[in-house]
Amino acid sequence: MYSVVGCRECHALWIVEGRPETSRCPRCRRTHQFSKLRAFAETDSSGAAARVRSSMLAERADDGEFVDPESIDVDGVGIDDVEYLSASGIDPEAVSAAGDRSGDGNRSTRSRKQVVLDGLVELDEPTEADVVGYASAAGVPESYVERTLEKLRRAGEVTRTDGVYRRL
Repeated sequence: MYSVVGCRECHALWIVEGRPETSRCPRCRRTHQFSKLRAFAETDSSGAAARVRSSMLAERADDGEFVDPESIDVDGVGIDDVEYLSASGIDPEAVSAAGDRSGDGNRSTRSRKQVVLDGLVELDEPTEADVVGYASAAGVPESYVERTLEKLRRAGEVTRTDGVYRRL
């Protein structure tokens, strides 16, 4: 049994399963005795209760229309990146310079784990030494490669036979 109930304080609607002694409003966090809550609808399935709640919320809208996102003016709302970084004690110019440097060259945006996984796929009969060499060329430390290969093996994502790794 699912009930659509409403809060007397903030008028929020929520769904309660069964008949608990108390229920807490998800909006204002006030605890209500379930027996004193007004049950707007009672259904046998959670889906039906969700549909009832949705239709009740839709009826509450003034004109029943959705707000056009283009009509909302978001300029000037909140703080910009420079202001945020300055307030956090970070030099915005240094961040900008670091961003410019990261765009230089052919640096990969792959994670270290993805480099290891790519090595397993791209190399023919990859041994641990082969994967370490492949990953080292991408700037991944040898210790990380060894730990990752072991974790992948224990998790069942790769197998090792005669020293050769293979993705499953």
